[in-house]
Amino acid sequence: MLENIVSSVNSVVWSPVLVVLLIGAGLYFSIRTRFVQVRRLPTMVKLLFGASSRPGESKGLSSFQAFCVALSGRVGTGNIVGVATAIALGGPGAIFWMWVIAFLGASTAFVEATLAQLYKFPHESGWRGGPASYISQGLKSKALGIVFALCTIAGYGLLLVTVQSNGAASAIHNTLHISPLAGGLFLAGLLALVIIGGVRSIANVASVVTPFMALGYVIISLVILALNWRSVPVLLGSIVTNAFGINPLCGGILGSTIAMGVKRGLFSNEAGQGGGAIVSASADVAHPAQQGLVQAFSVYVDTFLVCTATALMILSAGTFNVFGADGSPLYQGAPELGANYVGYTQAAVDSVIKGFGGAFITVALLFFVFTTVMAYYFYAESSIIWLFSLRKNRKGEKLALWIYRIVILSAVVFGAAREANLIWQLGDIGVGLTTWINVVAILILCPQAIKALREID
Repeated sequence: MLENIVSSVNSVVWSPVLVVLLIGAGLYFSIRTRFVQVRRLPTMVKLLFGASSRPGESKGLSSFQAFCVALSGRVGTGNIVGVATAIALGGPGAIFWMWVIAFLGASTAFVEATLAQLYKFPHESGWRGGPASYISQGLKSKALGIVFALCTIAGYGLLLVTVQSNGAASAIHNTLHISPLAGGLFLAGLLALVIIGGVRSIANVASVVTPFMALGYVIISLVILALNWRSVPVLLGSIVTNAFGINPLCGGILGSTIAMGVKRGLFSNEAGQGGGAIVSASADVAHPAQQGLVQAFSVYVDTFLVCTATALMILSAGTFNVFGADGSPLYQGAPELGANYVGYTQAAVDSVIKGFGGAFITVALLFFVFTTVMAYYFYAESSIIWLFSLRKNRKGEKLALWIYRIVILSAVVFGAAREANLIWQLGDIGVGLTTWINVVAILILCPQAIKALREID
């Protein structure tokens, strides 16, 4: 019963209209910014390590800290389990559409992050803001801002958290044979140690752990690809041919190929969802557009580095299956794994480095999930702060934050113990709800971000 309800809601939220809206918005922003994601790439890297606008007196995070927290939200189970799921349900061609949505999404990330800077507000913990703030002030719609804030709290703090913890718990169970519930409790314990320390604690942990985990993961993937180098040109070709239904293997699921690439691409890089904008509002930078450029670069790191690393590992090793719309197998490279999506990546590493795959992916997922859930808490915390700022109710805010900490830790444990397909659909609903509202808002407010870009061009 619950599964049928969730599936019905998911099909409404993720109608083809949303897919078209995301691609169309990314293309529109790319044209309006004169493809800022390409022409300002060197500036993105330079700004990444820039100091805050007021060294020693900063009211917010540095640009690098904001980048790391946002990247923490982007790099999670979507980069390992999500990529494997995209291949299983959309074939190798889904990866091509993940690349497309990332390229276009970089311009979307620029616009939403710049708007977040333009409409941020001061708080005792530092700068805060995000879509709720620019919807309320920029669109003059406090009611819609409240709706977005509530969707963020429910979507990130409940639905998406369950997806992340489910992926980590599955990996732990596959490798160490520890029950998913125990894995969830362990992850919740780690998270509690960080979120109680507040925004500074989150930023400090993210700025150390996130670059380390992403770099380590990419290095291992390069080792595996180097050992399978002969197959790389062929599999890159298969990604392109399958993306357009040219290959008979996946010709009948072209719709699923595109949809899964877009959905999993968005789930991973978060462009348009508004989460990255929430973190961007907390950065203390010299000009709003500078943080927009930094956040555009984080989309590249997430998809073109980490997601691509996972995809090439799986495809080069052949440890994946592809399923049709009715669940029937179209290709079985690893029939023993069935729909054990995280197992695809584990088996890929294990095929080259025997006995190492399970442990490595488990550790990687733990890092990824830990930092992602940490970022999700940050998104929801900022939304709660914004809601209570409307009434300037500091006592109510503090009580709500403590209640929320308990709720998000409970969601971690709940997600770990649930069945994977239901969890993924819940996550898709969470992503879709915030995306619908945010993308429409930034399309309307886009001229302000363009004006800010011209000031530094």
